Amino acid sequence: MNNPITHINITENVTLITLIDVPITQNILAKIFLALAKKNINVDMISQTSPLKGIVNLSFTLSDADLFSAIGALKDFKNVIPTLRIEVNSNNTKLSLFGESMKTTPGSAARTMELLGDNNIDIIMITTSEVDISYLIYASDQAKALSVLNTQE
Repeated sequence: MNNPITHINITENVTLITLIDVPITQNILAKIFLALAKKNINVDMISQTSPLKGIVNLSFTLSDADLFSAIGALKDFKNVIPTLRIEVNSNNTKLSLFGESMKTTPGSAARTMELLGDNNIDIIMITTSEVDISYLIYASDQAKALSVLNTQE
């Protein structure tokens, strides 16, 4: 089978922020991202859990350089959401795998996940579109991940 991945893009120095116990009321998700935008923070990968009793966990990535500004913007939400917890995981790498034929090639994500897993490369976060899969991994695994992904058939 031909490899549907035609290009791999790397983004270094990526921070993952996870907001735990976010109520999905009062347009709070929009307010969170507007607060970050007002600080000129560009958010990249976004993932949200399914609601459970009106509560979600929200994860997103941004540049390590924007971490302190982001924490400043997010701390204000502790006044509105007293149970809110903020978890931070910095110094990561985002690998974005692209390929037009991925949208018609079943198993593209499964094969790359298997390759990474078989090589003890932890996947911290995943986002996808029809023609792209983005994996957030630890920066220390970047060289090994690129080597493994570039040698797949």
